[in-house]
Amino acid sequence: MSTTLPGALVSTEWLTEHLSDPDLKILDCTWHHESTNLDGRTQYRGRHLPGAVHFDIDHVADKSTGLPHMLPSAADFAKKVGLLGIGDGDRVVVYDRNCGGSAAARVWWMFHVFGYDNVAMLDGGYGKWVAEKRATEMSPVRPEPKTFTAAFAPELVRGIAQMRANLLSGAEQVLDARGPAKFNGSQEDVFPARKLGHIPNAVNLPWGDLIVPETGVLVPPEAISARFAAAGVDLSKPIVVTCASGTISCVLVLALALIGCKNVAVYDGSWAEWGLAEDTPAVAA
Repeated sequence: MSTTLPGALVSTEWLTEHLSDPDLKILDCTWHHESTNLDGRTQYRGRHLPGAVHFDIDHVADKSTGLPHMLPSAADFAKKVGLLGIGDGDRVVVYDRNCGGSAAARVWWMFHVFGYDNVAMLDGGYGKWVAEKRATEMSPVRPEPKTFTAAFAPELVRGIAQMRANLLSGAEQVLDARGPAKFNGSQEDVFPARKLGHIPNAVNLPWGDLIVPETGVLVPPEAISARFAAAGVDLSKPIVVTCASGTISCVLVLALALIGCKNVAVYDGSWAEWGLAEDTPAVAA
């Protein structure tokens, strides 16, 4: 039995073949903003993949900032992941009900931030899985706690001070994964803000442009490269990705990893922080 995953993505076929592997742990990461009147934990309890446990990005988070689901400390991440039954050496597969955009990609990124690379996202997520009539279950999963080790990788995260400094230096290309209406300021974001629009000099590449609508899988690597090129992104230069709250931006990070572009950073506070601050510039156009 292999102790590593085939890559940043796994297919529904691959996961079906490996469901019974004792070192394979599955996380249902479904999350919804409160405005949707949906709840990821409730959906998990209604039906989930066999053996999956629920990972709540609002629970595994630093709640002291007042911002949504900010990264916790390494110690807190290690403790809460261990309580989910994940230990050092386990293979982790994450999924959600929105093709990675409702937190699975962020959880994938969180594991990398805390020094753990043996994690992959289910391509197509829950939607593709059930469309193919694969097994699901309702029974709650109560895992045995395990020991998980976490070590913070600061190069994968940006804070507001670093984003302000980048306005002057231009050292990093800033990609915004939100939809065009939120990017150009014609539509309010889902989190409270003092301003609309985007960070100056940011480039818009909506995360949905990387998803095949019919199946929910990511577009193939050559199409990923083409989309970034069309947006004017130079893959040889540093990149930081932002969005509403550091969630859908991680879909872009995962896509970039698939084409060999690693060490891409995420602005953790994203527009939930930048748009709320009094002294941050914004472009609406």
